[in-house]
Amino acid sequence: MKNSILKIFTFFVITASILTSCSSDDSNSPSSSFEVDPLDFKGQINDGEVILNAGTVYKLTGRLQVNDGATLTIPAGTVIEGVGGTSSFIAVAQGGKININGTASNPVIMTSGLTVKGPGDWGGLVICGKAPINRVSGGTSTAQSEVAELTYGGTVPTDNSGTIRYLRLEYCGAAFNSEKEFNGLSLFGVGSGTVIEFVQAFHGADDGFEFFGGTVNTSNLVAFGNEDDQFDWTEGWNGSNTNWYGKISFGKGNRGIEADNFELGFANTPLSNPTITNITLIGPGSTAASTTYPENDALKLRRGTRGILNNVIVSGWADGFDVEHDETIAGVGTSLKGNNVTFTDVTRKTTGRTTAVAPATSGVSADVTAVISETTTATGAGNSGGVPSWATGWTIGL
Repeated sequence: MKNSILKIFTFFVITASILTSCSSDDSNSPSSSFEVDPLDFKGQINDGEVILNAGTVYKLTGRLQVNDGATLTIPAGTVIEGVGGTSSFIAVAQGGKININGTASNPVIMTSGLTVKGPGDWGGLVICGKAPINRVSGGTSTAQSEVAELTYGGTVPTDNSGTIRYLRLEYCGAAFNSEKEFNGLSLFGVGSGTVIEFVQAFHGADDGFEFFGGTVNTSNLVAFGNEDDQFDWTEGWNGSNTNWYGKISFGKGNRGIEADNFELGFANTPLSNPTITNITLIGPGSTAASTTYPENDALKLRRGTRGILNNVIVSGWADGFDVEHDETIAGVGTSLKGNNVTFTDVTRKTTGRTTAVAPATSGVSADVTAVISETTTATGAGNSGGVPSWATGWTIGL
């Protein structure tokens, strides 16, 4: 009799354990009212901290938004699969935080949930902070992000939106229309209190990484096979960065870097003025078909941007440094310069165009050779233009 009772008790304990493990609230979030459903992962996180479970695959079926005062924490090895096109993305609003705690051997992966994966299958990761932007000159304005439609910008350069380490973003870039689409990682007015290290944007339909103003710093970024630019900045972004590796692949893509100050105010302040040390940009080849790679620029520097780039490898491009517009050319050789640049298979190392005649993109040729100091021994992001050692293990496709 005692044995029968013991067996019945054991059965109920095991059954209860199984039911608990299959609960819709698949997280460790005692402080948050948000309920996690791994098969329908979406909604508004309004309070406390939501901590995901690494052993669970989360199907991102719609908009997941982390609001002011809330935190989303994602442990190493977690996989999130987007399945909803433009409706499927993760957004961090001003005052919210995201902590992604991947490791080199066990990164966090955000990818397509479709059987046949391709660029633009889902949105991407959008973060909105309170650091300055220059859509209105002076750096005190705010704006609405072009995707997620959240407020960004402000007067808090040290704003903190969380910590991101060892994250892989795959097949992002779902498009609303020809003028509006997601990037892999979109950073809107993100502040310097935010940590972004060891992130790959892989095979996206638009840009890999785009900075819309802000003061965030980054290190160890990999952009591979994104169909527009690998890296892009605008709206007065200022940040200190190390180790950027960008490569075009998959038969599409425009530029390694596209850099603007602000498209509607070339002289608006604060000026875009990042520092980037250790860069490798690998293109499709200097003679690649213009129909496939219409721009084929390693770096397009325009609309008043500034920036200092140190230890740069530029390989396989029609144009190396393409500088456009008077306001940009004014900084050449001083506040806009590539120091210690090594070129391989590049047709024209520097090109320049002023805005003396319309349209601006066919302006008068200008001498911008002072935009570079050349060397034959740059190491770029590491390994002298090959895959850097710091990128092995957690990235794909390289």
